[in-house]
Amino acid sequence: MEKKDIDWANLGFGYVETDKRFVSNYTNGAWDDGQLISDSMITMSECACVLQYAQTIFEGLKAYTTEDGHIVTFRPDLNASRMAASAARLEMPVYEEAKFVDAVAKVVEANAAYVPPYGSGATLYLRPFMFGINPVIGVKPATDYQFRIFSTPVGPYFKGGAKPLTIKISDFDRAAPQGTGNIKAGLNYAMSLHAIVTAHKEGFDENMYLDPKTRTKVEETGGANFLFVTKDNKVVTPKSDSILPSITRRSLVYVAKEYLGLEVEEREIYVDELPDMAEAGLCGTAAVISPVGKIVDHGKEICLPSGMSEMGPTTKKLYDTLTGIQMGRIEAPEGWIKVIM
Repeated sequence: MEKKDIDWANLGFGYVETDKRFVSNYTNGAWDDGQLISDSMITMSECACVLQYAQTIFEGLKAYTTEDGHIVTFRPDLNASRMAASAARLEMPVYEEAKFVDAVAKVVEANAAYVPPYGSGATLYLRPFMFGINPVIGVKPATDYQFRIFSTPVGPYFKGGAKPLTIKISDFDRAAPQGTGNIKAGLNYAMSLHAIVTAHKEGFDENMYLDPKTRTKVEETGGANFLFVTKDNKVVTPKSDSILPSITRRSLVYVAKEYLGLEVEEREIYVDELPDMAEAGLCGTAAVISPVGKIVDHGKEICLPSGMSEMGPTTKKLYDTLTGIQMGRIEAPEGWIKVIM
């Protein structure tokens, strides 16, 4: 198979249209079989439910070329189950998980020429999403839905390596108590846009959102979970019903315990504890781990001992181990890697 003529080494993290995408429609109470199509455009009513009441959910995962030349995806079954949970919460029809995984494989195979070569630092990003498509003017769920998956080759999230971020504790709330913070709904990300633009204007890279009820506990950023390393080298992640269950974070926790032999704890983390942390990172599909060097709490700077020049040592081991698993350099736990071709 001949690869597309793309400058893989200088590819940015943005949208590049590929040849095929998967589309399935839900009408009359059932999903059709779905198909691969070439047209990247979507036509819908001006009154479509997604445009009026934001009834939309999505996922994000990647396809990789491994060291031995295979094209694989990483834990797509967890994306399928998380999307099913998101659909149920927003009164949308669940797309069968096995069919989700199969559709991912079809899109990757159909766009194999866009999967970057091993060692390029680039990957093929996949975006499954679902939305209410029929006209709805009264506030209620749609009756018709569309499920789609498109792909785009992307470069590394951080060009020239991941430099530690400076983040601020936000005065905005990302999600409401008993709200939709624990599902991957488009509306959650819309809620974070003003806050992240504000943070950037103030010179910060990201926001740290606190629990919306007491504003004393760490939750997440607009698009990633937190992971901390204590000064006695314990890996700690926030526990909350209003944060998204990150697949990357769950994988890193497993790696910390089973591969690196570290003590791991998922618990409530209070803002008052932040000065006692040795390292911090943001976990997500795009960058795996983005190191945090400084947290600013309304003018008070909390400088982590890991510093502002590079990842902390434990965070680096976690990053290297997980990416090694994804790229086939390290043996993966059973079921984590789905070989496409």
